[in-house]
Amino acid sequence: LGMFSELKFPVPWGHVAAKAWGPSDAHPVLCLHGWLDNANTFDKLIPLLPRDCYYVAMDFSGHGLSSHRPAGSLYHFLDYVSDVCRVAGALQWRRFTLMGHSMGGAVAGMFSFLYPEMVDKLILLESTGFLLAPEDTEQWLASKRMVIDRLLSLEAKQQTPKALSPKEALQRLLEANKHLTEEGGAILLQRGATETPAG
Repeated sequence: LGMFSELKFPVPWGHVAAKAWGPSDAHPVLCLHGWLDNANTFDKLIPLLPRDCYYVAMDFSGHGLSSHRPAGSLYHFLDYVSDVCRVAGALQWRRFTLMGHSMGGAVAGMFSFLYPEMVDKLILLESTGFLLAPEDTEQWLASKRMVIDRLLSLEAKQQTPKALSPKEALQRLLEANKHLTEEGGAILLQRGATETPAG
């Protein structure tokens, strides 16, 4: 387990980097680093762990070798949970162990709370995980999971924008916004659409 490989997973703003140890067909373990750390946090620990696992230590966005989010973006814990979803999806992991250190433990705890069916074990290193007042549990769970699932669903459906004629663009805008008049739609399109050579 002393040897590792570098991995990269595409995301809308660039990529999430990771390093992996062990055979890729072994039991999956996703390792999450702490605040202002990176995947190298696990360099000394992984060689001491059982060899029958595939350890992937990701760099959260803006950390290590991962792309930063666009300028002006914030780094919320829920965004890190989305990063975990993206990496797990790219690896095609349906169920895996999560090991989190410090902030990574809080993210791992939040992920486990939102997606318990995907986590077989939760390992926290110097972290209390994710704590939530009991009276907030159901509402928080439903709303936050819905936000992440919708975001990832929209990303998966993203296609290259199709060029439309001005008339087709207006028709599409009016169909999606029944309250708009044709005049109002035309006014919005003046600033909301860009003319290209294709349309």
